[in-house]
Amino acid sequence: MNNFPDLARIAYKTERAASRRLALAEGLSADQAMRRTLELAAGAAGLAALVEVRTGMLAAQAARDAARASAKAAATSRRDAQPTAWRAWFDGSAKPNPGRCGVGVRIEGPDGHVVELAQPAGHGNSSEAEYRALIALLETAAAHGAHELTIHGDSRVVIDDVTGPDLYAAPALAGYRARALALLALLPDVRLRWVPRHKNTGADALSQRALIDLETDASTPS
Repeated sequence: MNNFPDLARIAYKTERAASRRLALAEGLSADQAMRRTLELAAGAAGLAALVEVRTGMLAAQAARDAARASAKAAATSRRDAQPTAWRAWFDGSAKPNPGRCGVGVRIEGPDGHVVELAQPAGHGNSSEAEYRALIALLETAAAHGAHELTIHGDSRVVIDDVTGPDLYAAPALAGYRARALALLALLPDVRLRWVPRHKNTGADALSQRALIDLETDASTPS
């Protein structure tokens, strides 16, 4: 007797349902019930012929899916390789963590137009500081009419949270995420990119300067 491993993989949805009913009705194992069901579907051609045809169909579908995925990845790569009209970087710092927060933002527009922010951002932890920095960037970009904007940040927490599905969003950051998404909806063609910290030194320096300014203000007699 020929063995046909993983028959469930080639079975249609209706055949899997019929197999489950057969197993319950006659006390068969799942494998026995699936084999009986597909033998009935195969008819005179035989189970081996059905397995061959179905396996070929699955292979062809997998090849089509792979080709589509490859084409999509290539198109995305070409798109991402093209420089956008506006580029921006953000960074948020908390000292200590949690503690006083500072945010740094640098936005570069067409024709060498540059906007920089280094400002205090209340009290919180590092993730909250990073989100506040992103929000400050988006508010500034919207005010300057930025479009075709690529945003760089070194916080995986924030980048993954704002670009990921709602299901996996961090509940503690929900308010920040909602604000960021509302601002993103106002800006056409925005791309968010994670970069390592050593490629975000400009925004980091601005966020650190904001913290230094906070310490200076706190130590200055009124």
